[in-house]
Amino acid sequence: MRPSNQQFFVFLASLVSLTASLRAQPVRDVQESYFNQKVADSNPLRTEQARELDAYIKSMAVDTTRFADLFQPNFASSQAFEQSAMPLRKAFCESIGYPPPGQRPKESATFTQMGEDQLGIYYRAMIPVLPGVHSEGIYIVPKSLRGKAPLMISMHGGGGSPEVALFNGGANYHDMVRGAVKRGYVVYAPQHLFRAEEYPQDIRRQIDDRLRLIGTSITAVEIAKITYAIDELANRQELDSSRIGMVGLSYGGYYAQVTPAIDTRIKVSVSSCYFGVQEGRYEQDELSVPSDFRFMNRMTLFNDADLVALICPRAHQIQAGTKDNASHREKGTSLAPRAAAYFEKLHLSDRFQHVVFEGGHEFNDEAAWAFVEKHL
Repeated sequence: MRPSNQQFFVFLASLVSLTASLRAQPVRDVQESYFNQKVADSNPLRTEQARELDAYIKSMAVDTTRFADLFQPNFASSQAFEQSAMPLRKAFCESIGYPPPGQRPKESATFTQMGEDQLGIYYRAMIPVLPGVHSEGIYIVPKSLRGKAPLMISMHGGGGSPEVALFNGGANYHDMVRGAVKRGYVVYAPQHLFRAEEYPQDIRRQIDDRLRLIGTSITAVEIAKITYAIDELANRQELDSSRIGMVGLSYGGYYAQVTPAIDTRIKVSVSSCYFGVQEGRYEQDELSVPSDFRFMNRMTLFNDADLVALICPRAHQIQAGTKDNASHREKGTSLAPRAAAYFEKLHLSDRFQHVVFEGGHEFNDEAAWAFVEKHL
C-alpha cells in the first residue's frame, strides 16, 4: 500500500526534528586525547639548527679540499699549466653564468667619429653583443699608426665612464686611456653600468639580481661586453689581434682581472686598486661584500690570488696606493705571494708584479706602461 501524503509529511517532519536534535548535542573535543606540548619547548632545537649552519659555513669557508680537487696545477711547462687550469676556468665561467644566454646579433657594429686631436681620432663605438644589448664605448685610433697596432682595453671604475677617464685630465685615472694612445696603441674604453638617468640609484644591483634569475650575472654580461667587442675589433685592419692588453682602475681593476682570466687573447693586464679588497671585506663581515661580487664559490674557489692562476703565464700587474684606504692594500699584500708563486714555479717571475706606489686611489701610469711595454 502506498503511504498517503499525510504520512509522508509526518515522516519528513520527524526526520528534520531528529537532525536538529543531533546538531544540538555537544561535540566532544577529540583532540583531548592527542599528545601536546608547548611550542616554546622546542625553541632550543631551532637555536641549535642556526648554530650548526653557522659552524658549517665557517668550516666550508676554510676548507681547501674542493679547490685542491678542482685545480691540480702542472708546472712542467707553460702549456701544461694552462691545460691544468682549464677545469678551474670552466668552473669560474659556470659560477658567474658566462657566456650569457642569447644569440649573438647579426647586425653590424657602428663607429661614429666624435672628434680628433694631435694624438688620435675618437669614435663612438656601438657593438651588438647580446639580443638588444650593445657594448658601447670610445674607440681611439692613434695618428701615429703605421701598419697594425696592439689593442688596449681601458676599463673605468665604479660610478665612472670612459669620458671621466679620458677628458679633462682623466681625474684619478690620469693617463690610463690616452697613455695607450701616446704609445701607439689602439684603445677601446667600454662603458659599464653604474648609474643611469631616470633609473634608481641601485640600478646595477637590480639588474644583477634580475640577470641571476635568468642564469647569468652583471659580471658575466660585462665581461661579454669586452670579449665580444674584441671579437669585432680583431677584424679591423688597423689592429694586430695577437697583441691585446687591458688596464683598469678600481672596479675596472676587477674587470682587468676577471676578463683575462677568461679570455686568453689578452696577453698583459694591469689591475689597479682592486686586488684583495673583497677578501678583506669578507674577513671583517661576510655580508659586506657587494652583491655583484657574491657569485657562487667566490671566496672558496675564486679568490683573487687563485683567479690570477687563470691569467698565468700571461703577464699581470696589480697595483695599490700607500695613501689609499687600507682595505684596498693590506689584504692584497698578503695575497700577492700566493699569486706570484704560480709564475715563480714556471720560472716566469718577471711576468707578475705587485706594485705598492706612493699615492692614493689612482692609476699609476709609470709602473703600468713600463710593464705593458715590456710584455706586449
